[in-house]
Amino acid sequence: MVFPRERGPDTFPNVVDIRELARLIGVSQATVSRALNDRAEVSTETRRRVLELAEELGYSPNQPARTLVRRRSDMIGLIWDTGYANEGRRPAFLLDLFVGIKQALTAVGFHLMVLSIAGGASGVDVYRRAARQHSLDGVIMMGVDEGHPAITALVDSGIACVAIDLSLQRKRTTYVTSDNRSGAAGAVRHLHSLGHRAIATITGPLAVMPAAERLAGYRYQMARVGLDPRPEYVEHGDFYLSSGYECAQRLISLPEPPTAIFVAGDEMAIGAMQALDDAGLSVPGDMAVVGFDDIEAASLVRPALTTVAQDRVRIGVGAVETLLNAIGADDDGGRDSKRNTYPAAAPLLIPTQLIVRGSCGTGR
Repeated sequence: MVFPRERGPDTFPNVVDIRELARLIGVSQATVSRALNDRAEVSTETRRRVLELAEELGYSPNQPARTLVRRRSDMIGLIWDTGYANEGRRPAFLLDLFVGIKQALTAVGFHLMVLSIAGGASGVDVYRRAARQHSLDGVIMMGVDEGHPAITALVDSGIACVAIDLSLQRKRTTYVTSDNRSGAAGAVRHLHSLGHRAIATITGPLAVMPAAERLAGYRYQMARVGLDPRPEYVEHGDFYLSSGYECAQRLISLPEPPTAIFVAGDEMAIGAMQALDDAGLSVPGDMAVVGFDDIEAASLVRPALTTVAQDRVRIGVGAVETLLNAIGADDDGGRDSKRNTYPAAAPLLIPTQLIVRGSCGTGR
């Protein structure tokens, strides 16, 4: 690269490197590097001159070289099962998560890389190898099989990991999820306060942590108010509309049908309301219904659906904040010089909120 010897305001090169910055300022390349990395060995005045000239010339550091020098990449990986049918997650749910992740990463100058594993790639080392290949500082994962050997190998490798809605916890791995148990308990408590005593539930797939926790919250609160959850009042769905419809059909066909249903997902709750309507039953007159999630359709159906709202953006933000803590990041993005020395935090539970609408009525 050849630079002109005399420079006017329009004669700076389009690309400038650290050597040219050092020559123009009259200091060593090492001094420029320390200034750009905010090292304490550089005087305030030298740092100011370096940063001003770097901005003026549009200097952009060589990222691979910078990663080698600083031993970190400012890059977070995302591992996510993109199957549409996976765990009942729809695009709106994922979009809100990504908004939260992006907000939190942008605030500290990090980037996000979605790990796309080639179709033929497989084996126990596939995720660990990808994380090392891209020098990732940490990994966020969701919608994966937490027991898969490749996931186990990754979380055992020493890289900081945070799972969303997966009960993964190791030395450098923790998880973030909604407080599903408390949210479900609050829904049952509300129905009980309205006079309901025959309260059924429609669960999600119990292999999924949020579904299992919501069922646990239902059972806990039923016991708290002195009610014995009858086995026939527990129907198992899959988070999708059709399963809510079918489960509700079975509940209303019981010799002693319930008067209220807590449904572990809004799509299933809307399906249940359709089944009740098709059977000539009114909501909430004949049957009260409470869902979980607060999807957009919850406020649009009639009657509008009472539901437990998840703060999906906050889940994304919480995942990033927890991961940065695990890799030693502080509030302004700076990190300890020893990479990956911080232990993982305790699991983070994001509070839920009961949104009361028309589907549960005002009392019996």
